[in-house]
Amino acid sequence: MENKDHIERHVEQKVKHYVTKAVKVLFFIVLGIAIAFLVGYIVMRLWNWLMPELFGLPMLGYWQAVGILILAKIIFGFGGGDGPGKSSKSKRKAISEKCGPIRKDFSEWKHYDAFWKEEGEEAYHNYLERIKKEN
Repeated sequence: MENKDHIERHVEQKVKHYVTKAVKVLFFIVLGIAIAFLVGYIVMRLWNWLMPELFGLPMLGYWQAVGILILAKIIFGFGGGDGPGKSSKSKRKAISEKCGPIRKDFSEWKHYDAFWKEEGEEAYHNYLERIKKEN
């Protein structure tokens, strides 16, 4: 009897979990559709408010505004984000890990200006002369 109660409780928890998940998915689908319709409506209202007055363009209907919005997204891109949770700080960290050994040598660069004034130009001109002689 105890095993049967345990199985029933386990099945109830599984069903509750999947029903909750299905409701969340359905909610976000409906929310996404509502936001898409709202954005189309906002584009239409902004266009009809500004463009005829400023540029003498014709007024748009809802589906024309949605079409212009989609066309603009295709031409100018969809945002180009790296997705949620990716910040520019993590991008910089990833880049600095790729360039690890190179970036650690900058402490020696403080001597560069002095070297260039003393030996750099002369060494460079000697290098150019050596190349000319080899050719």
